[in-house]
Amino acid sequence: MAKLIDGKLISKQIKDELKVEAAKLKEAGREVTLAVIQVGNDPASTVYVGNKKKACDYIGIRSLAYELPESTTQEELLKLVEELNDRDDVDGILVQLPLPSHIDEDTVIRTISPKKDVDGFHPQSVGALSIGQKGFVSCTPAGIIELLKRSDVDIEGKECVIIGRSNIVGKPMALLMLRENATVTICHSRTKNLKEVAKRADILIVAIGKPEFVTSEYVKEGAVVIDVGIHRCDNGKLCGDVLFSDVEPIASAITPVPGGVGPMTIAMLMHNCIDAPNIRQD
Repeated sequence: MAKLIDGKLISKQIKDELKVEAAKLKEAGREVTLAVIQVGNDPASTVYVGNKKKACDYIGIRSLAYELPESTTQEELLKLVEELNDRDDVDGILVQLPLPSHIDEDTVIRTISPKKDVDGFHPQSVGALSIGQKGFVSCTPAGIIELLKRSDVDIEGKECVIIGRSNIVGKPMALLMLRENATVTICHSRTKNLKEVAKRADILIVAIGKPEFVTSEYVKEGAVVIDVGIHRCDNGKLCGDVLFSDVEPIASAITPVPGGVGPMTIAMLMHNCIDAPNIRQD
């Protein structure tokens, strides 16, 4: 039976460590501040923004909330982002995605200062990661690295297969695993013999966006399986990209959904916020 990798527990450990760091910064006269912008009232976005505010309160990070109507123009949003870029009392800026269809997400991401890009989505942040320079790292991949390390999973020299090539998870995940000296293969919808390739993995990271897509046929006996997906299944329960009941008996360790990768994303966002004053000074 696989060891369950408990993202709730590990994210709590990280948040408790960050709480201490935030208190030290406050003592030194530096209150870390995150500005969160939400355009429209997408229900899932509202839940995520609420969770981010709760995490800020817990750690001791000041949060500024900008809840803008759906009708907000791109120009108005960019003007607000630029104002926040210029404010010395704001360390991080987060624009909750997705945005309404009349606003170009890429333009908004590029407008956020790379020194305040706590989501790690700006091309400059991605470029810094790819060449091993200091900068913000996308929160979900950074959280997966912490899950592995804090669960005593040795990454160095291991064969890692990532299913999914998105800019937010798949690509930065590959770069981070390379940084940890894994041998990395990225698979996607056009990969031939996907089952055979996935079955080579000592560490299998699944971010394909399809409910319960990965079964035991994709998984090598004793592999570590990280499930990034989250979906509402037909029975109304949450499930991931991995068919948990089928894969868990043959994996050595596995993340559940919910309670695996999800809590780590917010924990690493908080980590980026605490790191932001250092990055701004460089």
